[in-house]
Amino acid sequence: MNTQKIVTIEKKTEERFLREQTQLFPIEDLKDKKKSKEIQTLVKRMRETMKRAEGVGLSANQVGIPYRFFVAQVPNSQGKQKFYAIFNPEISKTSEEKITIEEGCLSVPKTYGPVERYYRVLLTGYDPKGKRVRIKAWGLLSRVFQHEVDHLEGKLFIDRAKRFHTYEFETIKDGK
Repeated sequence: MNTQKIVTIEKKTEERFLREQTQLFPIEDLKDKKKSKEIQTLVKRMRETMKRAEGVGLSANQVGIPYRFFVAQVPNSQGKQKFYAIFNPEISKTSEEKITIEEGCLSVPKTYGPVERYYRVLLTGYDPKGKRVRIKAWGLLSRVFQHEVDHLEGKLFIDRAKRFHTYEFETIKDGK
């Protein structure tokens, strides 16, 4: 399975694309047998791209697709990885409680900053088979959903961060 190139703000044309609001995904395509296979392949490629980049979420516009959907993979309360592919997501409810935690983004390399987000959200949308879903999310999952929906709206986490900083991580291999 090959991965896709992640669109970043390092190129002005790519940044302009990231800042555009995405189009609604045609839900009838999810139910069309022929198109459904292509969509499944796309979801698998996005998942692989996200995992290779060591991310927890990836929106369609981050790989150059102007439609409203994202993939995410976050551990559940038992620590088991749970995968999501959500089409036409909307945050339909939020808690009053907010929490500030440092975020980063695959489209804004080597940049991190504290972002205030709702602690709980109710996300609605469609799964890859075209079935309507409602997901109650809190903690990290809630944060990932909000981050990805922001992407689909053309917003980046650096627009929400009061301050941010850049640095590179060094990978340590074989204990060296």
